[in-house]
Amino acid sequence: MGSRPESVAPPELFYDDVTARKYTSNSRIIKIQTSMTERALELLNLPKNGAPKLLLDIGCGSGLSGETITESGHHWVGLDISPSMLDIALEREVEGDLLLSDMGQGLGFRFGTFDGAIGISTIQWLCNADKSSHNPRLRLKAFFTTLYRCLTNSARAAFQLYPENMDQCELIIMAAQEAGFKKPSYVVDYPESSKRKKIFLFLACGENVPLPKGKEDEDDVSKGEENKRVYIFDRHRPRKKQKNNNSGKGREWIMRKKEQQRRRGNVVPQDTKYTGRKRKSSF
Repeated sequence: MGSRPESVAPPELFYDDVTARKYTSNSRIIKIQTSMTERALELLNLPKNGAPKLLLDIGCGSGLSGETITESGHHWVGLDISPSMLDIALEREVEGDLLLSDMGQGLGFRFGTFDGAIGISTIQWLCNADKSSHNPRLRLKAFFTTLYRCLTNSARAAFQLYPENMDQCELIIMAAQEAGFKKPSYVVDYPESSKRKKIFLFLACGENVPLPKGKEDEDDVSKGEENKRVYIFDRHRPRKKQKNNNSGKGREWIMRKKEQQRRRGNVVPQDTKYTGRKRKSSF
């Protein structure tokens, strides 16, 4: 099925009761989730000795990231589209308030409610059209516009994500910029490592907010300025022409897509020995 959950099924279906429990009980996932949440909170640059802040956790799941927020001394409200994930969060008695919500429909909070927002592996889901009524551009616009409104004037937001390609990166960054965020950018930790590399979308509501730097290994730092750690996408920059390569859309890809449609309840033609076979040219 591939390593990307968003290519398998919508989040409310993918994270069913079985998957949600496996996700929450996996020690490796817990460790990674905790580490990425700590990094997201670090990017928010919250005062260490000030009063506790109220944060919004987008895609809170079973509350793993929320527990890290609680341990940092802050309060939080979490929302998620998966009922199974939220049920487990309730069983685990996390300290945050929980809401069942689709972030692609916008956030229904009052103006200036939150002092910051985080999200771990959530934003890329908005780039998929899981239903015929879904338009990724409109869903991103609804999310970022309402997120900007519910944050305070000095608030920041940090979202760890797994973009599929450069087009998704630019689609997300432009939606955030149009919503009002100042110089939205990507912070990349360990850009030279295939395993440790992590991408965060950094957003700021206020003016003149210094852009945070990504983390690097000591060996990478010694390579000099060629290692750019903060990436800001420019709509006017000429884009490289992409080669028309359909080599990845063979029989295996077609079978995977057909199975994905069946999971969603759509009518799909039966598989035969001709499925995925190239047709001979008629010329």
